[in-house]
Amino acid sequence: MSFIPVSAPARLDGKIALVTGAAGGIGRATTLALAEAGATVIATDIADSAEFESNRIHYRRYDVTSRDESRTILSETKEEHGSIDALILCAGTISHKHLVDSTDEEWRSILDVNLMGVVNPVREIFPMMEAQGFGKIVALGSIASKIGGVASGPSYVAAKSAVHGLMKWVAKNGAAKGIYASVIAPGPVETPMWETVTQRAAPSPNGSVPLGRFGQPEDIAQAILFLASPASNWITGTVLDVNGGMLMD
Repeated sequence: MSFIPVSAPARLDGKIALVTGAAGGIGRATTLALAEAGATVIATDIADSAEFESNRIHYRRYDVTSRDESRTILSETKEEHGSIDALILCAGTISHKHLVDSTDEEWRSILDVNLMGVVNPVREIFPMMEAQGFGKIVALGSIASKIGGVASGPSYVAAKSAVHGLMKWVAKNGAAKGIYASVIAPGPVETPMWETVTQRAAPSPNGSVPLGRFGQPEDIAQAILFLASPASNWITGTVLDVNGGMLMD
């Protein structure tokens, strides 16, 4: 069994992190937070380019729905930097359609990005982290998977529920090898993706969020940093709720 170090401050000096969905609201805030904590960050997204202010950040285009691209980008990152200490999975998309109106195409699209976009990089990085004897994986889940949706449709709820279960499997089977895996389950966060929700039946923060506001990307980014850093060295397999008190588990 790998040696599991005692928890320490949330610094990532000298560490290599790879972030998916880095051009989005939460992904971008997370990329910046990891770099500020000292990590070298490989920021990836399906967009052709993205601007970041830190010289610790290196941008790469990456389609998480492709297993071939997952294999390539992870192996090239490890070859160039020697290791991948943290994998942060922020890529995602949302659907609002009711179950009876949903189409096979929509289900495939939502599951491809939100579920297979986690499965593809995780199954490639698992043996890499096993070989190096350490690694932290943090995936974005959702409060939707715990309460049956906020304003999203069933395909999104199902995909995020599957992510929660997958990360628990990775945590259980990776622990003896020094591999950590956990999930952040955000409540409503004000991002470009969330704007598509607020045009529909989104909740009012005053009526549904005890702390009185929707989340900001930085709220989630700091929670991700905690789970990706030595501050959480005795935590794995958890689903960390970051939702302003909407769900008190």
